[in-house]
Formats: sequence, C-alpha cells, structure tokens
Amino acid sequence: MPENTVPYILLAAVVILVLAIIAKHIHVVKQSHAYVIERLGAFRAVWGVGFHVLPPFIDRIAKKVTLKEQVLDYPPQPVITKDNVTMQIDTVVYFQITDPKLYAYGVEQPMIAMETLTATTLRNIIGDLELDQTLTSRDVINTKMRAILDEATDPWGIKVNRVELKNILPPADIQNSMEKQMKAERDRRQAILQAEGQKHSAILVAEGQKESAILKASADKEAAILKAEAEKQAAILKAEGQAQAILAVQKATADALKLLNEAHPNDQVIKLKALEAMQKVADGQATKLIIPSDMQGLAALAGGLKEIVKD
Repeated sequence: MPENTVPYILLAAVVILVLAIIAKHIHVVKQSHAYVIERLGAFRAVWGVGFHVLPPFIDRIAKKVTLKEQVLDYPPQPVITKDNVTMQIDTVVYFQITDPKLYAYGVEQPMIAMETLTATTLRNIIGDLELDQTLTSRDVINTKMRAILDEATDPWGIKVNRVELKNILPPADIQNSMEKQMKAERDRRQAILQAEGQKHSAILVAEGQKESAILKASADKEAAILKAEAEKQAAILKAEGQAQAILAVQKATADALKLLNEAHPNDQVIKLKALEAMQKVADGQATKLIIPSDMQGLAALAGGLKEIVKD
C-alpha cells in the first residue's frame, strides 16, 4: 500500500467514527413521551416531542417517560374491617405522569411506591368501616382513595385520575349468610308483590261489581220509566176512546132529539119515549123504582098498543 494513501484512510475512518457517534446521539422524541437529560450526573433538561441531538460524553438520557394515562391492576389485598371481618380487595389505579423531572428524581421505583401507598391507604379506609358499609360504599371509598393518592403522589410528578375497587371478596361463611339473607329478602318482596297483586285484583273485582250494579239499577230505572210511560200512554188512549164514545152517544142522542123535534111529536109519543127510558132504568141495578101517577095510564096505553101490534 502506497504511503501517501494512509492518511486518507485514517481520515475516512475518523469521519466514519464521528458520523457514527453523531448518529448514535441523534434522538427523535415521539408524541406523549419525554426524555430526562443529565449532564455530568446533574439534571439538565426535559426533551419534548421532536428532533434532538445529545452531546456525546457529557450528556446522557437519564429516563424515558411516557405521558399517557396508565393503569395499575393490583392483586387482592387482605384488609380488616372495623367489625373484624377479613376480606380480599383488589384495586385498579388510573394515573398519569405530569412532571417527568419529579417522576425521575422524586422517589425511587415509583411503581412499587404507588402499590405500597395504595395498599396502606386501602387498609386505613376499610379499617374505619364495617362490613355492610364496605359493601355498599364503593363510591365513597374510591373518592377517598383517589384524593389521598393524588395528594401523596404530587411530589413524584404523578396525578391519580381514578381509583376503582375491582372486587370485594368476604369470607365464605359471610358470603353464605349474605346469600341466605338475599334469598329471604327476595321471598319477602315476592310475598309483598303477590299480596299487592291480590289486593289490586280484589279492588278491580269490587269496582266491576259496583259498575255492574250501577248499570243494572240504571237499566231497571229506565225500564220502570218506559213501563210508566207506556201505562200512561195506554190510559190516555183509553180515556180518549171513552171520551170519543161518550161524545158519539151524546151526538147520537142529540141527533135523535133533533129528528124527534123535527117530526113534531105529540104528547103520546113523548110519553112513550119516557116509558122506554124507564124500561132501560129498570134493567139496571136499582132495587126500587118510583113511577109517577101520570105514567100509569101511559103504561096501560103502551100495553094496548102492544096487543094491537101482536094481533
């Protein structure tokens, strides 16, 4: 190899080495991430999203942090209630890193610290509650835990957004007692609902009978009114018929008298008519009949006329 080519080879090697070092120290921070940078062991800066070049040998990336919301699902923890009942409760914590510098330097192993803090906080809260309160106060427990954890983790650059009690597992004997109690409560509610249904049914039947009685009474009343109207109409028609009959008789009598007057009857004819009238009176229900004295001769005359007619 010619001696004049050696310097070029060394120069090329140096350039390649420099480029490799520069390429190694070029970094692109992605969305929702941050890098904590140290210079000679001391905090220097926090890199946000974008293109960055890290000076070699003096600066280094101390910690890479994700700013997304994260979830910690802890295994069941044994806790004791105020009335000395031991149960297993597992917790889910939703948190987010808001300050990468505090997160990097605030506490050693932040996730282990979060788990320990969550367990102790849960034991303290449950220790002030009885079993029934624990089972029915999940929202209260969640709110208290979130407030306590959020305040305690502020110096670590962590914000606790939400805490949820995933499962609450009482001892087996208490679970059996609770199931029996729930069964008894369901039976009681079923009996109440059945009684309410029977009561409602009886009310409906009574109301139906009442409506039926009202309709029957109304129908009877309408029938009585119609019957009375019919009887009234029949009586009116009967009275009108009798009145018309009386008027016809009176008219016939008047016509007969008129004809009699037009014929200029003598005294003998008038007496004969009077005698006929007396005969009709005798056909009635009277037990005594008083005849005037002048009617006796008229009766004899009528008897003679009758004999003559027979002959």
